[in-house]
Amino acid sequence: MKRIINAAFVLMFSAAALQTSGQDLHFSQLFETPILRNPSLTGVYSGDVRFQAVTRNQWNSITDGFQTTSISGESKTQIGESDDFLSYGGQVVYDKAGTIALTTTKLMPVINYNKSLSDVRNLYLSVGFMGGYVQRSLDRSKMTTNNQFNGVAYDASLSDGENLATGQFSYFDASAGMSLNAQIGENPANNLYAGVAYHHFNQSQKVSFYDAEKVAMQPKWVGSGGIRMELTNVSTLTFEADYMVQGNYRQLIGGAMLSWKLGEADDNKYAIHAGAMFRVNDAIIPVAKLEFKPFAVAFSYDANVSMLRQSTHGRGGFECSITYQKHRTRNSTLDAVRCIQY
Repeated sequence: MKRIINAAFVLMFSAAALQTSGQDLHFSQLFETPILRNPSLTGVYSGDVRFQAVTRNQWNSITDGFQTTSISGESKTQIGESDDFLSYGGQVVYDKAGTIALTTTKLMPVINYNKSLSDVRNLYLSVGFMGGYVQRSLDRSKMTTNNQFNGVAYDASLSDGENLATGQFSYFDASAGMSLNAQIGENPANNLYAGVAYHHFNQSQKVSFYDAEKVAMQPKWVGSGGIRMELTNVSTLTFEADYMVQGNYRQLIGGAMLSWKLGEADDNKYAIHAGAMFRVNDAIIPVAKLEFKPFAVAFSYDANVSMLRQSTHGRGGFECSITYQKHRTRNSTLDAVRCIQY
């Protein structure tokens, strides 16, 4: 019965994601998945190159759970003698869920244009586009359903009753976004950003394992914003939030992080960060990050506070990330296209 319940849980979630409210893959560490949130956030950081990897483990207390990994890389090139930059990179996302190994793989190149709006400070308007290949699959041999329960026990000789046309399909997906990144006042350490992205705007019709059902991928709007203010020479406070709308599904996640530099005030190599995010009606998420440039590692944990907590006993998702961010040389990109940074 446990195997049947597990399979039913995964199939129910998959059907909801593909046909009704449409919840996309997501991470709690917003600051480590900028491209996934909005393609116009590509290259919006202080430096030349950045690589980020995030992995998430969720809901193992209910079923086999969700294993989600994201790897991204990005860089930017100055355009001629101007203060404008062309940013480019890519995002790879891999997600695997449940006993039937419901798997999603995304390969998404991205390009972004960062237009300078000021000659005296960091003020950039960015427009980005991301599009690529998505594949979804499941292991039919591991699927169990109510049809295989004979009234007493699970019977593998019975048909699962599912008329699946295929165990694998693929489609093209595309997203676009715009963001504004600005320095606040005369202190370059104080800055903010705001952006909006439109995901799945091509609305692919091939997102179902059932041949008879031509299910369209629900488009998703994501509004993002953040602000960072310097408190002292060695400390800063950052607020950041995302609001997402996809079909009937809504999600708001936001929070704050307090950061301390370690060592001398002008030494930016070592820092620690601590705070919490909150996903409304879902989870409280404590976050800790250690920075030792050019690397940084972060850890977070989703403590479930939704109605599902009766089954999860408050256990949600563990998430960890590693970032490599580097200046090749001390050129104009050192302070250009600045954004919120933890």
